[in-house]
Amino acid sequence: MNKHEEQVPADAPEPSATVVAQKQGMFGSSLGNDTSGYGGLNQPVLFPPASQRPYGGYFDEIVDFLAAGVSDFDAAVPKVVVDRGDLTLHVSPQHLREVATVMRDDANLRFEMCLGVSGVNYPELVGEELHAVYHFASITHNMRRVRLELSCSDDHAVLPSIVDVYPAIDWHERETYDMFGIVFEGHPGLTRILMPDDWPGHPQRKDYPLGGIPVEYKGASIPAPDQRRSYS
Repeated sequence: MNKHEEQVPADAPEPSATVVAQKQGMFGSSLGNDTSGYGGLNQPVLFPPASQRPYGGYFDEIVDFLAAGVSDFDAAVPKVVVDRGDLTLHVSPQHLREVATVMRDDANLRFEMCLGVSGVNYPELVGEELHAVYHFASITHNMRRVRLELSCSDDHAVLPSIVDVYPAIDWHERETYDMFGIVFEGHPGLTRILMPDDWPGHPQRKDYPLGGIPVEYKGASIPAPDQRRSYS
């Protein structure tokens, strides 16, 4: 029995979420009654904890079939999270290709579609600043869905490509590279897809400046957000 099959005692304490960042900005209506847009948003960014059995619905079946098909499932998938009705498997990068192949080929899983990969940047999460989240769907099994999430550091922003497993993910990995700087090792043509080839930096990273970028065709520049207008 692996750790994903263990039943948790009924009186076991609930694991708590992990604070990974502090979100700050202008809009804060979710914290109170200020809907003016200038309430000064200040709230934590939370990572949900690992979920315990039973996960519910078809999620238990997916984990069981993967555990049977992956050579070292506990090492490959150190964390299973069910949150807001979604199943997310946190995958060790060195096991991504094996997990993706089993998801595609196992008749009990048959996730034929990789719908895309999303990049995320958490500057405060030292050693895991960059995340890639893959989204899968199974046509065979009534559009079951699952996500795979993996991470890498700013200092070594490299993750394996799965283009040869799911060819349609080609341009999605290129966009994530373009916007976040994650290098997908093994990709057959990892070039920018939205920005010019010589564009400096990766625009969706949190350290990328907002505004102040020269607008070449007008010879003007966009002021930084805190310099555009004063609301005080």
